[in-house]
Amino acid sequence: MKSRRATGAALRSMFWSPKNKERERYYLLPGMGGRALRRKQKTILRWSIAAGVVVSLLVACLLYLLEVSQRK
Repeated sequence: MKSRRATGAALRSMFWSPKNKERERYYLLPGMGGRALRRKQKTILRWSIAAGVVVSLLVACLLYLLEVSQRK
C-alpha cells in the first residue's frame, strides 16, 4: 500500500476555498454594519450596564437584609 501526499493546491482547495462560491456569498442587512451596528452595540452596552447595576443593588439589599435579620 503506497500513501500519497496531498499537494498544497489540493489542500487549499479542500479546506480554504468554498465549494460553491455563489452559495457562500452573503449580504449585510440593515443593522448589521456601519453606523447602525455601532448604534445597536451602544444600546446593548447601555442596557447591559443598567441591568448589572440593578442586579448588584438587589444582591446588596438582600445581603443587607440578611445581615440585619441575624443581628436581632
